[in-house]
Amino acid sequence: MIIMIKNRRNNRILSKRAIRCSSSFSKALGLMFSRKSKTLLFIFEKEKIVSLHMFFVLFPIDVIYLDRNKKVVQMRKNFKPFRILIAKKPARYIMELPDKTIDRTDTRLGDIISF
Repeated sequence: MIIMIKNRRNNRILSKRAIRCSSSFSKALGLMFSRKSKTLLFIFEKEKIVSLHMFFVLFPIDVIYLDRNKKVVQMRKNFKPFRILIAKKPARYIMELPDKTIDRTDTRLGDIISF
């Protein structure tokens, strides 16, 4: 399923073609072994702490964590290959976005995201 994602505060589009990842397999695979960056939207049944890794992802990405109200609770710009991101806040949604999307869209902590 393809989803458009937008920042409600400034009306900027984060992605016109995000891919929904709700199965265990799609969440585990993420962007591993991808040749190019794309936007993935991970959806969990409830809020929880979810740490991420960049093993076998060969390009940097931006990451945005959202709570159950789709409010930005944590972000990571320029998350580089072969690194680990330790989550500090529980999230119900996580977006993996092309590098520099956070800066390009002026997305900030506390913003509300729609999809």
